[in-house]
Amino acid sequence: MEENERKKFKILIEKSIEDEHDNIESLKKNTQPVSPDNAIGRLSRMEAISEKSVFDASLRKAELRLRSLEGALNRVELEDFGICSECAEPIPMKRLRAVPYSSSCISCLESHDG
Repeated sequence: MEENERKKFKILIEKSIEDEHDNIESLKKNTQPVSPDNAIGRLSRMEAISEKSVFDASLRKAELRLRSLEGALNRVELEDFGICSECAEPIPMKRLRAVPYSSSCISCLESHDG
């Protein structure tokens, strides 16, 4: 990967990290405990609890994505960034733009997942 591509990916990853921090903060507001007398408008307490569990799951996924992005930011300067860990071929730029923390190409990922 050329130096200018690395710089672009670094900027992309930093922006993604910033966006994920914002997303996590928003999700944290929606994962507060539901008080026993809380009806939140038309929602019953049970519906509010169910909705909270959805936000909890989304929060866990967002935190995992944030850690993955931070790992990618640490690796972006390494020579093997963008190289498939399975076949050692370059990971297509389209995949890296979509999932900057990718460590394998689609072919290897699909063959590994069966």
